Amino acid sequence: MSNLLRILCLSVALVFGAAAASLFLPVAAQAQPANLIPDYEAWQRTADRADEAIEASRASTAALEDLRAQLADWRQKFVAGQSINSNAIATVQNQLDALGPVPEEGEEEPNIARSRTLLNERLAELQAPVRIAELAQSRADGLISGIDNIIRERQAEELLELGPSPINPANWAAGLLALNNTATSVRGEFSSAWNNSVQRAEAKDDFPVVALLVLLGLVLVARGRAWSKRATNWMLTDQPGAVRWIGAFVVSLGSVFLPFFGVVALTEAVYFTNLVGLRGEQIISAIPGPTLAFLLASWLAMRIFPAREARTLPLNLDPAQRRSGRLYGASLGFVAGAYFFFTMVSEFSGWTETAINVVLFPFIAIAGLMLLRMARLLQSHCKNAIGDDGEETFRNSIVKFLALALAVLGIASPLLAAIGYFKLAHFLMFPSLLSLQLLAALLVLQRLIVEVYVAITRNRDRATESLVPVMIGLILVLLSLPIFAMAWGARPAQLSELWTRFTEGMNVGGVTVSPTIFLTFAVVFAIGYMATRLLQGALKNTVLPKTKLDQGGRNAIVSGVGYIGIFLAALVAITSAGLDLSSIAIVAGALSVGIGFGLRTIVENFVSGIILLIERPISEGDWIEVGGVHGTVRNISVRSTRIETFDRSDVILPNADLVAGRVTNYTRGNTVGRVIVPVGVAYGSDTRKIEEILLEVGKAHPMVLANPAPYVVFQGFGSDSLDFEIRAILRDVNWVLSVRSDMNHEIARRFVEEGIEIPFSQRDIWIRNPEALSGTPGAPPTPPAASPQIEPGETEVSPSERDSDGDAAGDGGDR
Repeated sequence: MSNLLRILCLSVALVFGAAAASLFLPVAAQAQPANLIPDYEAWQRTADRADEAIEASRASTAALEDLRAQLADWRQKFVAGQSINSNAIATVQNQLDALGPVPEEGEEEPNIARSRTLLNERLAELQAPVRIAELAQSRADGLISGIDNIIRERQAEELLELGPSPINPANWAAGLLALNNTATSVRGEFSSAWNNSVQRAEAKDDFPVVALLVLLGLVLVARGRAWSKRATNWMLTDQPGAVRWIGAFVVSLGSVFLPFFGVVALTEAVYFTNLVGLRGEQIISAIPGPTLAFLLASWLAMRIFPAREARTLPLNLDPAQRRSGRLYGASLGFVAGAYFFFTMVSEFSGWTETAINVVLFPFIAIAGLMLLRMARLLQSHCKNAIGDDGEETFRNSIVKFLALALAVLGIASPLLAAIGYFKLAHFLMFPSLLSLQLLAALLVLQRLIVEVYVAITRNRDRATESLVPVMIGLILVLLSLPIFAMAWGARPAQLSELWTRFTEGMNVGGVTVSPTIFLTFAVVFAIGYMATRLLQGALKNTVLPKTKLDQGGRNAIVSGVGYIGIFLAALVAITSAGLDLSSIAIVAGALSVGIGFGLRTIVENFVSGIILLIERPISEGDWIEVGGVHGTVRNISVRSTRIETFDRSDVILPNADLVAGRVTNYTRGNTVGRVIVPVGVAYGSDTRKIEEILLEVGKAHPMVLANPAPYVVFQGFGSDSLDFEIRAILRDVNWVLSVRSDMNHEIARRFVEEGIEIPFSQRDIWIRNPEALSGTPGAPPTPPAASPQIEPGETEVSPSERDSDGDAAGDGGDR
């Protein structure tokens, strides 16, 4: 049980310093001599002893752990031994590759055959130690797995072991007797030391130091938390800035360390008296750890349930509920600290299982009650966090699940302990408390990361959307996983085994991918990518503007350099990481067939994008028409081209449509283009006069080129008008709509001045059976009272000109 206390103390250091530890520990673990051949005779003796221990399965768990550590050391040597002769093996393999494959037909030249035989023999000789190391590593893996299985089975059996019930009154005497014996032993040691004149004289000589330490300890214990709280409240305002919040966060840590240093001073004062015996020293040495657990739990409760802080609250609770949360959090820390203290006392005092269960059961019961109260607070947060729309966020769902788990745990653990499954109750209760404490610590650290980011960037709104705080928080969560695992019973040896498997990597198609290889690939590729972007920036802003290339050619060169640079960066990264892709060439070839069919359209667009960048039929800024869509080219990528239409909407066109389809480029090469302005005038107008006016309008516009000069075309006789067109060449076709609008305004003004009529469409309406309008079936038609009005330009058709159906002859009634 003392392991959980060590885990609790270790978690504080790991939460704040796991990043540094993760960088140095793997390096130390991998520092093995790679040029020494292991002593296989000594290994054989160790392996045989491990086989016997696994088969008998009678060794203690501590002995098995020690044997497992020895096997892990041997395995590390075998891993290092697999790199023996690596350079020589590579050299011989290159020589064999240079000789080429053995001819399938005919005899090989004698000298080449002799060289091939010698090289093969040399290769087998060099590879022999490597193969032996691989076999030894395989055996070590099997032995380690066997020991892990035995220890795991023993742990499962211990959890399900039924012990004495702590609620049985017959067992209470054992617990009281154990407490009395321990207290009597400590009191007897103190009496013996005080009755010893030498020890008493030494205590009197050290009294000034003892008094100073006691005074310092009492002041820090009594006032340390109050001083820290007062300083924190002074630094925090209703809307504290990032720097003030960070300062207050650092100051608030004094509520943990100041009382803790006071407790340490008091324990040192007891040591300086020289009146403490062996049992007393053991008890005093067990005090700082539980004290730190209580102080840390109280501090976390203050951060999760703050008394004041208006900007952000971890939980949506009112002040009274937050006050209760601080009380419950501190109570859980006190109960956990007391539980671990009496656990350590029971270990070195030799209490019986019955006594341990009786003494520790009240702490489990109180912890269960506090968990139920904490679960109720979390449920209140879930109710308060639901918006008006009734939708529940993902975070709220997690909190609701956590509240349910705490409620079940708060009921199940005391019940199991009361029945007699005390170890199972302990396994469920206190790892859960430690996990809850770690979750609170991660939440507080995430808030600290956000505030540090705000202090650096000076932009709080951006901090909520930035990826950097989220990624740092994710790294903290990953670093805390080993602590969670150890809290729930994972042995350090198991974590070391997982780390070993992780660092060895996994085999994919004959290629070993390990974290080192991946990190090397990522770093080299990132350097190559940044170098490519820097080169693109230099070309775009410094080099290419000094050339005679147009904007489209510059963009094409910059894009091409980017694609080539990224490809080379990936190639160099793969080479630097030591990945041999030749072994997965067959797999890649098989996958390429499926990828070719599945991604045919993407590949087609990619190739089309390369063609567009090389041939440059269109460039950024060109006005083009594709499939009836007009717009300006804004960006050309390898898969698609983005066009901005004249109504400011974006149209994404696949590059294959631009290469294989019909594309009209109005501004390719230059911006000169033609404008056509159609005009219709009434019949009877002077066509020469009209032509003269339209020509004057075309020549007068400033955007129209004088050479070639504009001209007017008499298109023909329309159904309602005489049709003319002004055709002119503009110096900038992008202004075609403005030019057409200006000419239309001028034409309307000139026609009004000259009295020229612009006609509109007209139609005659004939009623085939007018008798239907009388309302009497079969009645003769009623003649109209008056002749209908005929609009200008209409023609009345006489009855003699109608056909047999009553329609106007020749056009069916329409004209």
